[in-house]
Amino acid sequence: MTTPMPATGSTADDTLARKSRDANIVSGGHLVARALKNEGVDTIFTLCGGHIIDIYDGCVDEGIRIIDVRHEQVAAHAADGYARQTGKLGCVVTTAGPGCMNAVTGIATAFRSESPVLHIGGQGATSQHMMGSLQDLPHVDIMRPITKFSASVRNTERVADMISMAARECFAGAPGPAYLEIPRDVLDREIEASRAIIPAAGKYRASLQALGDPADIEKLADILVHAERPVILLGSQVYTARGHEAALDLVRALDIPAYFNGAGRGLLPPGDPHHFDRTRREGFDKADVIVIVGTPFDFRMGYGRRLGQNATVVQIDMDYRTVGKNRDIALGLVGHPGTILGAVRDAASGRLKGDIAQKRREWMAALRASETRATEKLMPLFTSDATPIHPYRVAWEINEFLTEDTIYIGDGGDVVTISAQAVRPRRPGHWMDPGALGSLGVGTGFALAAKLAHPQKEVLCYYGDGSFGMTAFDMETANRFGAPYLAVIGNNSAMNQIRYGQLAKYGEQRGNVGNLLGDVPFGKFAEMLGGYGEEVRDPTMIAAALQRGREAVATSGKCAVINIWVDPREYAPGTKAQTMYK
Repeated sequence: MTTPMPATGSTADDTLARKSRDANIVSGGHLVARALKNEGVDTIFTLCGGHIIDIYDGCVDEGIRIIDVRHEQVAAHAADGYARQTGKLGCVVTTAGPGCMNAVTGIATAFRSESPVLHIGGQGATSQHMMGSLQDLPHVDIMRPITKFSASVRNTERVADMISMAARECFAGAPGPAYLEIPRDVLDREIEASRAIIPAAGKYRASLQALGDPADIEKLADILVHAERPVILLGSQVYTARGHEAALDLVRALDIPAYFNGAGRGLLPPGDPHHFDRTRREGFDKADVIVIVGTPFDFRMGYGRRLGQNATVVQIDMDYRTVGKNRDIALGLVGHPGTILGAVRDAASGRLKGDIAQKRREWMAALRASETRATEKLMPLFTSDATPIHPYRVAWEINEFLTEDTIYIGDGGDVVTISAQAVRPRRPGHWMDPGALGSLGVGTGFALAAKLAHPQKEVLCYYGDGSFGMTAFDMETANRFGAPYLAVIGNNSAMNQIRYGQLAKYGEQRGNVGNLLGDVPFGKFAEMLGGYGEEVRDPTMIAAALQRGREAVATSGKCAVINIWVDPREYAPGTKAQTMYK
């Protein structure tokens, strides 16, 4: 029998010996990995390129998981999703030129969603600066408007130091992304480890639990204990900053009806006496005090115009620039939402008494009655047996299908907007959406990240057929890394949210231009990747199909796709009113 020849190049023993001899020598890529580990990064999302491969070598040594995807947009969305789910720094690593550009949408999404993501990008060697090197672009300048920090690393000694600098910016005030470009020769160069500036893990951290002005805490406590009809809106920052427990303690202690948006959805479970969602307009119109926490007065809030003009409006935010922007307020507080609300609860403790307490209970009861009436009005749509399937029926069936351990992700236009009318996440962190940028295509990266962050939980992503087509091939990535999820598609063969406005403006003859898609049986897509797929055209079969998808994911370890054909003639109320543009 012929003895196999050893592989060409260094053997594993040779490699270990080399590393032992060169223990005092470190490359730029290995400094990247050390710095990331010091920042608590345990996973990077990436697509390979010659400019960045030394980072991979360093990550292998540092035990950092490398998730390689098929498109950099998915990598950026996944880094964003991982940050949202873990509360830690997300990290995406791209090569130069098109690699960086493909990630722009994901970084912009993180920017508008205030998600802490570090984007590390490659660049041609400094020796080739302005010579037209492969994939050379002015990445730092391009990324600056959609990040909190954008810079280039000029020498290997500063690699780790610059990563820690960028990471600090990601968490300064309201979180957000940072971009750091590292030229290839800076990454590949080896230096004596003693010459590198490497901030020690956790040694430079500052407290993020900012309280704001104590006098304003007392003012807000006084406002709340004397309010007869207060409401509070808890936005994404409340969960991003992990301040939700203090927020809920305040709501319960002072009997305040709570509304939610963005990542705030799910902070209270459906059925909780302080959970309200169908009466926001009535609540804002009739309240005497409105507290807005961790969300800006942007288009989702009608730029502040949807708040009662006679109410006392208080805004709490992590970013000073957001407070009072687009609408005057009575009181503004800047700091950590949990710290502020916890202090307000303490300052108001035991002060809610007598007539005010009774009027507060009556206010809660009146809103609850309105909530019940609103739900009853929607039930015919939620339980519709119409064919083609009514999108409200799909939303209702998904909500009934969710468990205490299901993370729900919405990625799409009209069908996903409709889902917000029905889907009630059961726990904090169990709702994910693109946020204020309204990006389509976030779902695959979010689902991959959510499952990697919480392998014991079920992940369900509800797509529109348009958004599914943008990033679905990275389902293969989810399968490859053992992170399968259940994909549900509301398929109306159109970009229907935009289509409605075109039809209304230009009529039938021109209203269908540029927004109709083909009829694609996406269930076969899952089968192509080795998973389970099913087409659903009968509303009475939705529940059983979802259950079969759940079982298939659990048994096969592959993603499943339930493609539900919905009526293209049905639209969300906001789409009909074109509220996104008002």
